[in-house]
Amino acid sequence: MTAADQAADSHGFSPAQYFICLKGIVWREALRFIHQRERFISALVRPLVWLFIFAAGFRQVLGVSIIPPYETYVLYEVYIAPGLIAMIQLFNGMQSSLSMVYDREMGSMRMLLVSPAPRWFLLTSKLIAGVAVSVLQVYAFLVVAYFWEIEPPTWWGYLTVFPALALSGLMLGALGMLLSSLIKQLENFAGVMNFVIFPMFFASSALYPLWRVQEGSPWLATVCRLNPFTHAVELIRFAFYEQVNWLALGVVAGCTAAFLMGAVIAYDPARGMLMRRGG
Repeated sequence: MTAADQAADSHGFSPAQYFICLKGIVWREALRFIHQRERFISALVRPLVWLFIFAAGFRQVLGVSIIPPYETYVLYEVYIAPGLIAMIQLFNGMQSSLSMVYDREMGSMRMLLVSPAPRWFLLTSKLIAGVAVSVLQVYAFLVVAYFWEIEPPTWWGYLTVFPALALSGLMLGALGMLLSSLIKQLENFAGVMNFVIFPMFFASSALYPLWRVQEGSPWLATVCRLNPFTHAVELIRFAFYEQVNWLALGVVAGCTAAFLMGAVIAYDPARGMLMRRGG
């Protein structure tokens, strides 16, 4: 336990004080999002390009048979929509971790990490703020996708998908936070992220069913099944159709806890990597 955490425990924080701290971090992230309009636009352009161009080009080539949770044959763009939603959250989680690298060196997070507030609460609050932004981006994407005839069977699907979005956003944000603790310099961030984002996205069920991958490459299908991003995609896919994929739920929840715990330990200068790396 760090000196800051010991001070927080000795003084004690009331629920109201915890709420004020959470509100401040979330509000700051919201203001940053509002002032960085290009961040919102880029978050939508990327999946929309895949939806309008890639999916249209491969519609006739990559047909999707009847697999859960679908009860009939679906168009390719319908199949990849949950994967594109998870893509939004993946890139948002990595962008949030980029801001963590900057804030840790010269921004607000540098001051927060030496405040009396518990370190685990500060990092969790930062994570919640990032998830709130990603969920807004996802629903903006779903509004556009609705005019492309991509919608759940009933309007309840827009509500049942929300818990899946929150949990998958927490997992991907926690992963980005854990990776940010490994990056000492801002210039190294892009290279590290390229070794995380693209393998996670392409080695998953975001763009093609796993049974098709199994037919072409059994070892790659095994990698896809072990990929946490695959389970985030499937959790969103089933929730969008008002169903629960219990395996995906368990994997995503477990990975969220593991990544967040690792980030809390790594950001503890007494035990984590920042101290050993001189961060």
